[in-house]
Amino acid sequence: MTALAVVLFLNAAFNVIVWPRFYKRVANDPRARDENGKATTFLKVHAVLIALALVLAVVSVLVGVAGLTGSL
Repeated sequence: MTALAVVLFLNAAFNVIVWPRFYKRVANDPRARDENGKATTFLKVHAVLIALALVLAVVSVLVGVAGLTGSL
């Protein structure tokens, strides 16, 4: 169970470190906003994908902690 928890914690760390930084790049991309400054589909899709990755990070931490504490 400990090895599984470590993998889950590494997954969570990766998601929390990488995806918010990627969002900054996407938000600054010229394709992110139209000529009126409105968010484009490009930005919206990436925002949803990044949000899902961060939700998975939270789930990974919770399952990792549950595995370490024997709650699974």
